[in-house]
Amino acid sequence: MSTDTATDAFEEHRPVLLGVAYRMLGRVADAEDVVQEAWLRWAGGDRSDVREPRAYLVRVTTRLAIDRLRQIKARGETYVGPWLPEPYLTDFGDTAPDTAERAVLTDSVSLAVLVVMETLSPLERAVFVLREAFGYPYSGIAALLDRGEPAVRQLAARARKHVEERRPRYDVDPARRRELTERFLAAAAGGDLEALMELLAPDVRLVGDSGGKSRAPLRVLESADKVGRFLAGIARKGVPGFSARILELNGGPAALVLTDGRPDAVFQLDVLDGRVRTVYIIRNPDKLRSLEAAR
Repeated sequence: MSTDTATDAFEEHRPVLLGVAYRMLGRVADAEDVVQEAWLRWAGGDRSDVREPRAYLVRVTTRLAIDRLRQIKARGETYVGPWLPEPYLTDFGDTAPDTAERAVLTDSVSLAVLVVMETLSPLERAVFVLREAFGYPYSGIAALLDRGEPAVRQLAARARKHVEERRPRYDVDPARRRELTERFLAAAAGGDLEALMELLAPDVRLVGDSGGKSRAPLRVLESADKVGRFLAGIARKGVPGFSARILELNGGPAALVLTDGRPDAVFQLDVLDGRVRTVYIIRNPDKLRSLEAAR
């Protein structure tokens, strides 16, 4: 395989590799680092025996992501306040997959699922991502991870059960979610407590991720009264140079809030039966850098 052919093959599969790495790590920068390392191994290695470039590259990327996860867990770093994944642009544009495939991809990259996946072991997470998000057969996953198929099936069953038991239910209809996101943004920006209370479920939760580097609740807020008053209070204080736009992040509509033209926060909602069940706020500046181009 010539250098040009090898480069073309890698670029063809780069979106899949980045998708695997992000779902494994929940961090855009780490995912990009893993994909870059996969490229270096692909470009500098012996490719004479590689018959299926995609399978080979997914294998390398998955193993690198597992190693990165183990390193992160071994460091035992303490995160200030609730942790949320780094926002990930998922606007498919003209290359949008069909409805069924999109639903699977959307679910596997949602904030709710990624938060639960953070509690899986690195191997469980790898098996879950390859099986649930990308539809790999058990035999294929076993070959990728050098594990026996029975062991892979056991890992998959354990991971699936764990995720299903812990993730919240939510509607995936993008049109409905966008409508509610727009109404929520208007009510929150205007400090309209009455309008907010109409949108919030009685047991709504607000999860804020600042990493201790900006202002956001360090504990999860629960109940419509607490969440509504918190959001209305932000508007009353006023934010100079405020603007916002709706874009697709993690498979669903989200509000990107800008201050003087720079990303300041991301708001995303989990919606069920026409009411907001969870409000996610990401304000850690380290997690907003990848959205600079989206502003």
